[in-house]
Amino acid sequence: MSAPELVTGIIMLAAIAAAPLVPGLIQQHKARLQGRVGTTALQPYRDLRRLWRKAVVQPAGTSVVYVLVPAMCAAALLAALLITPVGPSAPPFGVGHDALVLVGVLALARCIVALSAWDTGSGFGLMSAARDLTFAVLGEALIALVLLLAALPVGSTDLRAMWLGAAGSHIWTAPAHWCGLVGMLLIVMMETGRQPIDNPDTHLELTMVHEGPLLEYAGRDLAYLQWSVAARHWIVLVLLAGLFLPHPAGALIGPAVVVVWVVVLTVVLALIETFRAKLRLLVVPQLTAVVSLIGFVGVVSWVIGLGR
Repeated sequence: MSAPELVTGIIMLAAIAAAPLVPGLIQQHKARLQGRVGTTALQPYRDLRRLWRKAVVQPAGTSVVYVLVPAMCAAALLAALLITPVGPSAPPFGVGHDALVLVGVLALARCIVALSAWDTGSGFGLMSAARDLTFAVLGEALIALVLLLAALPVGSTDLRAMWLGAAGSHIWTAPAHWCGLVGMLLIVMMETGRQPIDNPDTHLELTMVHEGPLLEYAGRDLAYLQWSVAARHWIVLVLLAGLFLPHPAGALIGPAVVVVWVVVLTVVLALIETFRAKLRLLVVPQLTAVVSLIGFVGVVSWVIGLGR
């Protein structure tokens, strides 16, 4: 194993433990921006420790689906973490680094959680899962479109090649890259369930989207699901930083810059949540459709040769 693969592999494996730090940083920044003391960035770790010590509760009438969902969701996000490199090289973890496979794994995790809502039969869980799947109809197509825009310059859906193709400054002359950046910003908010798409801090069941299916879980099961949410934060922010934001092509300095970008993006998300209210549910599909149209414009601009 080469030195760049070793460094990248260490960062990718460290992300398994560091993922809860990402939503923790967002909450800390948001509290400071709103003039509150708030919690530290380590609060998600305290929550996971507390939940891990609690007993698992299974609602009456649920099947084996309810029992298996938390571990299956965590396994899917673990695979997604190993698929997502932070540099132009990564050790062979056995799951590959294909962008389309990553889209499929993230979609699988969403469907798994939705199944748990159907198994419990909870009204609020079913309503939230239905909303989440409705958003996913356009959202997952948008993810594929955005990754296509990042793959066009290199002619490959290998995330390592896409990362290297986005390094340097030449890519910024292509309108397709800017269109992909706009789409990726929306994807970050959709995949992480943050404002203006959703409000992760709400306790009002009628407005929940991503948090609704988790209402029936407790103890270690809920810890698995909350870690999965944090891992999704890391994945989409790494994709945004590695495929659409400036970074050097160096196999050692490049991953370090991507990690710094992830920290900076937590501040950006905190700013958005502080100064932007949650959108109405019916507006979200409209916004996704408009951003998808921007993505198609990016594809057309690349086809006709603009910015190549």
